[in-house]
Amino acid sequence: MIVRVEAAKCDGYGTCAAHFPELFQLDEWGYAYIEGDGAVAPGDEDRARRAILDCPVHAIGELAA
Repeated sequence: MIVRVEAAKCDGYGTCAAHFPELFQLDEWGYAYIEGDGAVAPGDEDRARRAILDCPVHAIGELAA
């Protein structure tokens, strides 16, 4: 599973970082980004999906692997 954040859609709610802080980082203004390639380890897929589902502006998505 690979996830991405659409920076233009992010409103800085931070729910993704609350669910999965190892993957989602927040910049100095509170907007989310992903360091690295966005690859999620098999055991962490549920946490990533929860972050995707809980994003209030749908700025996070899953890329086809």
